[in-house]
Amino acid sequence: MPKLKTHKGAAKRFRTTASGKIKRGHSHARHILTKKSTKRKRGLDIDTIVSDGDIKRVQAMLPYGRD
Repeated sequence: MPKLKTHKGAAKRFRTTASGKIKRGHSHARHILTKKSTKRKRGLDIDTIVSDGDIKRVQAMLPYGRD
């Protein structure tokens, strides 16, 4: 069976944790920040775990994981 290709866009956006979960960043944290509250911007800076409904889709794009 041939090797599977990693989806390069997904490889730049997701990381796997030591326990095998997949982390992602938040959107809306790059520009137009003046209208957003400090609390909101601070929350957007923290990575979170990919939701249960999206895990299979992300794992398909990252067949070999990412360090």
